[in-house]
Amino acid sequence: MQYFVVMIDYGRRGREAVVDPEITRREVISRVASGEYRNISFIQEIVENSVEDVTEAILVEAALPRIPPEEVDLQALRLDHARDLRKHERT
Repeated sequence: MQYFVVMIDYGRRGREAVVDPEITRREVISRVASGEYRNISFIQEIVENSVEDVTEAILVEAALPRIPPEEVDLQALRLDHARDLRKHERT
């Protein structure tokens, strides 16, 4: 039998261990990448009678590629903001 334990730290509110025997490694990675699992203390993989800390490996696999931002047109953003402000002016 194989399953994963994901310990989530909620700070002052405590911690929660998510244990689901039917969840796969791929699903754990998917949940970490999507942000469903945040503030992870550790992730352990339990197989038969052995326990392995796989936190770093799963976090590396779940990391999203860093895509550099495209050139941002700050003038257009400023003009859009000014137009939005004019919508709320009293006439």
